[in-house]
Amino acid sequence: MWPNKFDYVRAGSVDEALSSIADGGKFLAGGHSLLPVMKLRLDAPEQLVDIGRITELQGISANGGLTIGGAATHDAIASSADVQAMCGALASACGQVGDQGVRNFGTLGGNIAHADPASDPPTVLMAVGASVNIQGAGGSRSVGAEDFFVDLFETALDDGELITSVSVPDLSDHQSAYVKFPHPASRYAIVGVCVALKMNGAVCDHAHVAVGGATVKAVRCSSAEAALAGTTVDDAAVNAAAEAVKSDIADWLAGDIAYPESYRQQMAGVFLKRAVAAARG
Repeated sequence: MWPNKFDYVRAGSVDEALSSIADGGKFLAGGHSLLPVMKLRLDAPEQLVDIGRITELQGISANGGLTIGGAATHDAIASSADVQAMCGALASACGQVGDQGVRNFGTLGGNIAHADPASDPPTVLMAVGASVNIQGAGGSRSVGAEDFFVDLFETALDDGELITSVSVPDLSDHQSAYVKFPHPASRYAIVGVCVALKMNGAVCDHAHVAVGGATVKAVRCSSAEAALAGTTVDDAAVNAAAEAVKSDIADWLAGDIAYPESYRQQMAGVFLKRAVAAARG
């Protein structure tokens, strides 16, 4: 199916992109989220401003944390030595997005702006307390992941704003992992879980846990985190966290005829255990 007609502008800089965007327009990066929606006539922007070739949006830098450009591709993030060292779970999540063709062109900024609940990176960003850096005509602002992801396909972005970068804390002293139960056809997450553990010898100082896929948005799981903190992450603690995670996501559950809410809720506990095991190595 063909999308409705639209005007196309290719921007060479962030300032040019912001000055070019019109009412009813949208920014286009990799296009793997927006263009299928347009072809299905679920969205019909009157203008597309292409930001995919803006160099300043593509970089990945490490200086006390990660700064990842909004137009950095999933493949660039997954293969980055800095990302692998400072937030291995994010490298893993980006390496599991779609197929290689999607990873070569799809971008982190486009992914989180679309806010598909079954996508992989939002779950990691939620777990680790990342911030989304946004620029618009009114200036710049930074929004924490817990405030950025609002609901199903809904974010804190206002019209005419674009994601310039994402800031990720340095978790090189954590053991982290992202695991998912992929849909056999689409590879989207039926359930995805991110765990990051800060160990002090044999004891877990604190834990970061988030769930996606099973929920209408990525959800931070504070009860599961509390169940792991202060323990040796033994079987009893992991089992308690697996039960707690089901309560953490209860108000945000999503499902369909093939994988209903109750099934996904149970699988969240299963994949919490798998994520902990993967993080511990």
